[in-house]
Amino acid sequence: MTKYILQSGNVKDFSEKMKKYNKEVFRDFLSGGKNEKTQDESVKVLFNFFSQKREDWEMKYENYDKRLKEDVDLKLETKMAIPDKFVEQCQWADVIIFAGGDDDLLRCRMLKFDVPGIWEGKVVTGGSAGANYLVNSFWTCDWRDNMNGQGILPVKFIPHYKSDFVINDPRGPINWDKAYKELEDYGDKNLPIYALEEGDFVVFEDGKEKIRNNK
Repeated sequence: MTKYILQSGNVKDFSEKMKKYNKEVFRDFLSGGKNEKTQDESVKVLFNFFSQKREDWEMKYENYDKRLKEDVDLKLETKMAIPDKFVEQCQWADVIIFAGGDDDLLRCRMLKFDVPGIWEGKVVTGGSAGANYLVNSFWTCDWRDNMNGQGILPVKFIPHYKSDFVINDPRGPINWDKAYKELEDYGDKNLPIYALEEGDFVVFEDGKEKIRNNK
């Protein structure tokens, strides 16, 4: 069974939320977890930066890798996702982390992959655009409009909710209440909406909500 975690973005800016998020991402590999690792075994982590410009991937990888190894008290082995190796890398990984960035870039680069089959049984988590990709539909801060996600999770999503994200945008601040209403009226009106403030996350197993950190 695949475990999914939707994270609203910028969790690194909230130390307590970051601790809770990392604990949930790696919960299954801790002592007593269903996939407990011994002291000699590594948790294999794959960072996906397909939502970012290619020239930024190595810098992002270095930063993510350093921060994760400082924050998580487990032996970690990490890799940076490469499109030509992505299927093989997903099979290798225990945890797959989709970074935030550009929704269109991520969707375009993921088109050729058979998802969610390639990561069956893994822990898959995404922040901001990385979370948007996994859901049925979402309201994007970049385009200030509704878009369809991959539909892996039967929910709607709004990242960065009620934050000052893109506060310097020449279009002015985001009207979050309007955004919520627009998504509410979009597509399947029976789907629940997860409008999460920055750093908040929700966990799904078997397509159903299991844990939400802000409850």
